[in-house]
Amino acid sequence: MRDVPSASPSDPTDSRRPSATGDRPATAVASASHHVGSPAPAPDTRQGARLGIALAFLASAAVLTLELLSLRLVAPYVGLTIQANSAVIGMALGGIAAGAWMGGQFADSRDPATLLGPLFLIAGALTVVVLPLVRLLGESIGSANPAVVLLMAMVAVFLPCSFLSAVPPLVVKQMLADLRLTGSTVGSVSAAGTIGGLVATFLTGFLLVAYFPVRALVLSIAVILLVVGAALTLARRRPGGRHPTTAPLLLVGALVLGGVSLAGTKSCDVETAYHCARLINAAPPAGAQVLQLDTLSHSYVNPADPTDIRFAYIRALTAVSGAVAPPGQPITALHIGGGGATMPRYLAATRPGTDSQVFEVDRGVVNLDRKRLGLKTDDKLRVRVVDGRVGLQESPDDHYDMVIGDAFGGVTVPWHLTTRETAQQVQRVLHPGGIYAVNTIDYPPNAFSHAEFATLASTFRYVGVMAAPATLANQGGGNAVLVASDAPLPIDQLRAGLASHPQRWELLSGEEAVGWSRQTGKPLVLTDDFAPVDQILTAAPPA
Repeated sequence: MRDVPSASPSDPTDSRRPSATGDRPATAVASASHHVGSPAPAPDTRQGARLGIALAFLASAAVLTLELLSLRLVAPYVGLTIQANSAVIGMALGGIAAGAWMGGQFADSRDPATLLGPLFLIAGALTVVVLPLVRLLGESIGSANPAVVLLMAMVAVFLPCSFLSAVPPLVVKQMLADLRLTGSTVGSVSAAGTIGGLVATFLTGFLLVAYFPVRALVLSIAVILLVVGAALTLARRRPGGRHPTTAPLLLVGALVLGGVSLAGTKSCDVETAYHCARLINAAPPAGAQVLQLDTLSHSYVNPADPTDIRFAYIRALTAVSGAVAPPGQPITALHIGGGGATMPRYLAATRPGTDSQVFEVDRGVVNLDRKRLGLKTDDKLRVRVVDGRVGLQESPDDHYDMVIGDAFGGVTVPWHLTTRETAQQVQRVLHPGGIYAVNTIDYPPNAFSHAEFATLASTFRYVGVMAAPATLANQGGGNAVLVASDAPLPIDQLRAGLASHPQRWELLSGEEAVGWSRQTGKPLVLTDDFAPVDQILTAAPPA
């Protein structure tokens, strides 16, 4: 962009010198002289300003989009936890800060127009490299260890955000032809970047992730950045000068790497708004499949025989359903978390006429259930796509014989479904003698399972725990099903239901159950105000 010549000291229009206007501030004089005597901005100046605003918009939009998508990229390996969220946000902010500093240094030492193209090219190439690096690290060292979480977040978002965030300072320097317009120039670039971030945030969260695979979105962003970078670089080519070879080579190399990375990634049957969902053949029997969400197996489904139950915790839930009412008698059941809808199908098969309401937050999983797992819904088996807590709050009082809590984000029960306030909502919707059965996953010292037990005990009069002997002895971990009611638990029926359990699950109730929950000290009662689920849960040890 052309520089506007500064007025010389002897120039009578120099706003820094006293004039016939009196003692008005220099800014006021400059403003007046602009309106009455200053030439209008040149066309190429206006065009350069528009390009700069567009580049600031694009760079900020890419940063925010990558930040949102990065959480989806790392979640299968480190979990969908508050630490993972914090790490991605923190690394994105660190990249923004580093990029702003770097861009400022470049702007003061180099011609901004020569740097914008390379910055977009490098950012695009780094965005492509994110895909194989995250996969490589995730499959080799992925865990909930805070150091691993931070490393994964840094790989996913820090470097691309750094180079993209160097763009706005360069744009400001390129647009700033008149120091009197510093405020409006910086404000315009800042506003464009903020608007770009807002548009990208809403577009990604509400639309893109719901309809397109995350890895394809990341690669699409990389392509856009590479194309813009190549165009800016080639536009700076001087007639008769050397033709740049770096830009084309970087563009081709990054696209090849991205294509190989995308092709080498394990395919999802459906990439939902929350998970990479896969169906794994579990035959025999023919047609049996396991629903896997990210890296965790969530449901075993045999469409031909809903009573074919394989998962240990589901067998425990069937024991609870058997204790709620005499065999064959229909019941009313609320399922918070749908997965493969194993329990609703089981109840429909063993208790014809049972009224089941399912709350499942992931529409993609529901669609997969219907299209690939043979789920048929009707007025007796209804599925509503809604967050479990929201659906629970909208449910009628004293309506259900049984409420099943089986919602997970990775291996963690979403924290807002673990609290005393949630238990009170469940208590409200249950019949006076109804039972709440909650599936948990934890490992020694099992602090989360103990805390969830204490939380239920702070609301319900009677609470018990069903689990494998090693888990009850705090020597092992995995699933544990907690049962709670305001009526005495049907101990004999529950134990009869567990009698044929292949893993020999047992039931503890009363003082035995309380003692189990206090094996490592007084457990925490989780509340909406304080529920550090991610911090107290222990992940599975490496295989």
